[in-house]
Amino acid sequence: MKNVALITGAAGGIGKEFAKIHASRGGGIIAVDINTEGLKTLKSEIERQTGVEVYTIVKNLTQPTATQEIYEEAKSLGVEIDYLINNAGFGGIGKFYERPWVKDLAMIQVNILALTSLTRFFLPEFVERNSGKILNVSSTASLLPGPLQAVYFATKAYVTSFSNALSGELHNTNVSVTALLPGPTKTNFGAISGMDKTSIYKNTAEVSDVAKDGYDAMMEGKLEVISGLPWSQRMQLSFAPLIPKKMQLQIVRKGQEIQ
Repeated sequence: MKNVALITGAAGGIGKEFAKIHASRGGGIIAVDINTEGLKTLKSEIERQTGVEVYTIVKNLTQPTATQEIYEEAKSLGVEIDYLINNAGFGGIGKFYERPWVKDLAMIQVNILALTSLTRFFLPEFVERNSGKILNVSSTASLLPGPLQAVYFATKAYVTSFSNALSGELHNTNVSVTALLPGPTKTNFGAISGMDKTSIYKNTAEVSDVAKDGYDAMMEGKLEVISGLPWSQRMQLSFAPLIPKKMQLQIVRKGQEIQ
């Protein structure tokens, strides 16, 4: 395999689109997901359509040892990882004090710890050879506090801040870290998290468009890119810092109430 991208959460949604885009440009793929059947389908489709080799790793990123196991399995292939796409993540709606702690703990493990540790495993190698690109999938949720999704918004705030900080550290190298900040997108995320029943999810972006925006931004070495937001919501985000925090919290909370 050449020009290899390791993609987490690759069996569906934005991750699957990343894999398809990368394969269409001739790059090899190491696809990571908990969904065994989804990975089999992805591998079959891409190899049949493009001839690009897809290596799959079935792993549950809520497990603390998963990322080291992924790293070791990827290294055992004897290929160089050129692109790390930390796409896996999930959310969940409800008041923090009422939600099952085990679910929020798993969210923190996947959205923060797995992303951070995979970056720590591969980044030193990127720096040593002075090449490589990392794409971390965050969210426009990272730009605001999120009542009724307190942990999800907070984990994505971490992803954006972490990605930006790494970019600052790597300013004198040929290694880049890009944060993708999607708005509501047509994936299974809405149904799984419960967000599909809120007003925020009335207008969702096409997953292929969001993935292309993120992939292109990574290839260009951009700091971050916002994708999938209609003009009205982009304007709301731009004015958010000017709105009193209590009013901001009320607006976000109402947008996330189940309709």
